[in-house]
Amino acid sequence: MDGKDRFLDNFFVKRLWRSLKYECVYLYAWETGSEAEAGVGKGIELYNCRRPYSAPGVPPSLAYWLR
Repeated sequence: MDGKDRFLDNFFVKRLWRSLKYECVYLYAWETGSEAEAGVGKGIELYNCRRPYSAPGVPPSLAYWLR
């Protein structure tokens, strides 16, 4: 990375992890690491593909590919 827009990258990553923690991790008490890995994977898939993005109303993956 060249440092350009680095603060924006950090902002978006923090938002992703905050959403993932509150919508996925804190809601379930997983017993093993493999259950946690599968649950976090499902949470990321939900965040990227099915959860509507705040501005255009489409999932982030679709908004990324349409820009």
